[in-house]
Amino acid sequence: MARYDYRCPNCGRRFEVEHPMGERPAVHCASCGGKAQRVFSASGIHFEGHGFYNTDQRASTETTT
Repeated sequence: MARYDYRCPNCGRRFEVEHPMGERPAVHCASCGGKAQRVFSASGIHFEGHGFYNTDQRASTETTT
């Protein structure tokens, strides 16, 4: 199950709803009963370790003859 942020356009309340990724349920605000809209936000991704940068590529093992 994934958690998604929703916002009610009527009252402005923001809340989370948990549902499967492939499901698109009709979500209603618990405060006013209005139909809520899903909020998209950027997720923070932090790459660590070797192999994530252009300079961290493996050494070539091919030999030229």
